[in-house]
Amino acid sequence: MEFDIFFSISQTPVNGHTPSEAQMFASFFDQVVAADELGYGVAWVAESHFSSEVQKTHKKPVIPHWQGEVGLNTDILQLATRVFARTRQIEVGSAVMNILVNGGPVAAAERIATFLGLHGLDPAERRRLHVGFAAGRFDFMARTTGVVPRNELEEVAWSVLKGKLFAEAAEIFLRLLAGETLNSDRIRETQLTRRDFRTDEDWQRVRDAAGGPALDAIPIERRFAFENVKIIPQELRRELLNLVIGSHEAQLQESVNRICPVQIFNLSITASQIIDDTHRRMAGAYHREGGPWKRSYMPRTVMVFLNEEPGLPTEARRRAAHVEARAALGAYWTALEGTLDPTRVENAAENALVGTAEDVAQQIVERFHPKDRLMLWFDFFNHDSPRVIRNMQAFMSKVRPLVEARLTS
Repeated sequence: MEFDIFFSISQTPVNGHTPSEAQMFASFFDQVVAADELGYGVAWVAESHFSSEVQKTHKKPVIPHWQGEVGLNTDILQLATRVFARTRQIEVGSAVMNILVNGGPVAAAERIATFLGLHGLDPAERRRLHVGFAAGRFDFMARTTGVVPRNELEEVAWSVLKGKLFAEAAEIFLRLLAGETLNSDRIRETQLTRRDFRTDEDWQRVRDAAGGPALDAIPIERRFAFENVKIIPQELRRELLNLVIGSHEAQLQESVNRICPVQIFNLSITASQIIDDTHRRMAGAYHREGGPWKRSYMPRTVMVFLNEEPGLPTEARRRAAHVEARAALGAYWTALEGTLDPTRVENAAENALVGTAEDVAQQIVERFHPKDRLMLWFDFFNHDSPRVIRNMQAFMSKVRPLVEARLTS
């Protein structure tokens, strides 16, 4: 089993206190340096764009009750440069890069090429950049940079069309990173059909908007139109780049792997049946240049509420961990939806790792496959950086040995 670490850099109030941006970044670098020393594999960092506070003034805010900023990392490439400069062995990953915003997939591919061109100048460099990429969770970020419905048809179909748009962007992004000279005429055509929609009524509304009630397929004009282009620099050490798609769409997971090796970004709350099905499917669909598919190619995020604080008996630490988990999860759901939903808090707590080192080790062994790769999230609604680091240390010094012992027994 492999252990990575996830950082949100989320500037939100906790117990009435909101750290400054400088404090947030200082805590992040303290924690990522500690993660490097402790032996975590990859530091995955959440990406966000534009102020979460300001979006509450929009006509249709997507998170109207959120306090503070969802995240402060807007550019994993700049952040990764500083992380690599301060550490010795840990790798860096984006969780996840939105390839629709800020210039779209062409610009995103060239920014990564520039990073790789510089990062790979040292022939002794072996640490990889893991680019998790997706369409972005919050629609206001894409709309702010011009990714909006262009007509009535696209407005009606937008919930489905945005996924199609991401598929178009992903193909451009990956083919450019693979070194191709490309123009938009060589990219897949986008069309809408009945199977894209949940109900006949939804499909009929789209057909009506297209002006053809009996249409079986509705073509959509390309979103990204360009003549021949090839990104620079071109002399890249592509072995220093690992690509990970943030999509649960089986067809898309397989289609991108016809271009190059692309792994899968996953959430721990995904049903185990879907996870197992994905592993079976990807064993045959993973691009041949990536070698045999491994379970570690689908890293899974999981929140950790560990209490191994000195001076407390076991049962007190166990209770304290559960109190911490419910407080953090309650604050999260209140911020996200405006109300406290005890059921959601309880479900989230059941999916998290909560308790003493003994408890957390047992939960890992029971819930995960021995060859899984976990992205451990310690800083969830927690600005006490020294405590976060102690939890990171306790995991590696106490939890990990227990897990390894039980997996080999």
